[in-house]
Formats: sequence, C-alpha cells, structure tokens
Amino acid sequence: MTSATRPRARGRALTGALATLGLSVGMVMATGTGSAHAATWPTANGSQGVSSTISVSGTKDYAMKRLYGTGDLGSGGQDEDQGPILELAPGAVLKNVIIGAPAADGIHCKGSCTLQNVWWEDVGEDAATFRGSSSSNVYTVSGGGAKEASDKVFQFNGAGTLNVSNFAVQNFGTFVRSCGNCSTQYKRTINLNTIEATYKGSRLVGINTNYGDSATLRGITIVGDTSKKIVPCQKYIGNDDGDEPSSNGSGPDGTYCKYSASDITYK
Repeated sequence: MTSATRPRARGRALTGALATLGLSVGMVMATGTGSAHAATWPTANGSQGVSSTISVSGTKDYAMKRLYGTGDLGSGGQDEDQGPILELAPGAVLKNVIIGAPAADGIHCKGSCTLQNVWWEDVGEDAATFRGSSSSNVYTVSGGGAKEASDKVFQFNGAGTLNVSNFAVQNFGTFVRSCGNCSTQYKRTINLNTIEATYKGSRLVGINTNYGDSATLRGITIVGDTSKKIVPCQKYIGNDDGDEPSSNGSGPDGTYCKYSASDITYK
C-alpha cells in the first residue's frame, strides 16, 4: 500500500488490530494466503540509537520504532560479552518494536516475559535470551520475525517454558536453542506453533535430552528448503562445564522431540 492511497487510515487500523493480537500484516500475508513467499518485514516508524541497555518493566509499546545499537552496543557480531539493547524485568511486556543493526545481544528477559510483534532485521549475537531460575517461568513470543542470524535466534538459558507462535525466521543457524553448556542447567520446555522458516537454516530447535527438555512443533512451514537440510529437532547431551555438547540424534520420538510429518509443510 502506497502513502498516496486513500485507505491508509484503514491500513493503520488493521496494523494496530493485528499488533494487539501479536501478529502483523507480514505474518498474515505469509500464513493466511498459503503463499510460498516469505513474510514481509514491517517499515519502521522512526529510529533511535541506543548506547546503553534500556530497562523495561510493565508494558512498553514502541509503536514500531526501530532501535539500534551505538557506542558499546554498536556491535552486530558474536562476542559473548555484549549487552542487550533491551532488558526486561520479570513480567514485562514488550510490544511493536523493530531491532535494527547493529543489534548487540538483542533482548534479555530476566524472568517471565512477553514479546509481542517484535522484529529483528539483522540478528547480532542472539535475538533474545531467556533467563530466570523458576520452573514456573513462561516466556511468550507472539508474532514478529527475525533474520540474518549467523548462530542462534532465541537462546533459552533459564528454566520454564518458552512459547513461540506466528513467527517468521529467515537465514539462521538455530532458531531456538536450550543452552547446551550453561553453568546452571534446567529442564526446559519449548513449544513452536505456526512458524515460517525460510532457508538457509540449520536447525529449528536444539534440546538437551539428559536434562529432560522437550520441544513440540505444530504448524511449521519451511520455505525454499528443497533438499530438507533444516533439522526440525536436534537432540544433544548438555553439560554444565562449558564444553561443546555432543549430539544425541534428531527427529520425532514422542518424548523429547514431539511432532509428526504432518506438522511440517515444505513450500
């Protein structure tokens, strides 16, 4: 829709209504029409450089502003000691924001959190990292998308359950990874529902069977992966001493990797 067309106000209303549901025009175009084309990324409503981590508590709606790192946060690389653009207190809700480049270490959740209609244009170290030691923590990612993640998109370091739905991911290493070598390990539950993954990519989810992790996949659409190189669910033997975890097979087993062939559509 161009800026010259009369229905612009209606378009804004539609975008706002979808954002309330944790969706976006791009996600509806991608999943509602049955098209094999990837989701359309939203246009930013202004940009803001961030030189030090912004703390968020309660609910914060950025109305589709783009945030990008400057100064100490001006790296888009894989350095492990980068700070995040945003750090969410337990229970915080973040809505309608675009994380631009450089993205540093994206977003950190210190406990249960909700990320609603959040988009990463060029993932830095990770798009979001989920922390917190309580098994009752629930981390919710609803709507949005991420692309250009040379390693991981979502890093799950804490305990509890991570739910990701109505999300688009493009050009990535691992979409969701249960930490394989954190100094403190937990049982983690991952639920992916209505995900559009566009090749290139290596793994949708990686979990540690020895800690009792599980991943449930529903409504997964994989675009452009004609050779089926993306592994839907990779199993590992995790550790707490910092070593690289060893792989432990892949594919559905009903206990750790919970999905069937009908849950994944290739386009």
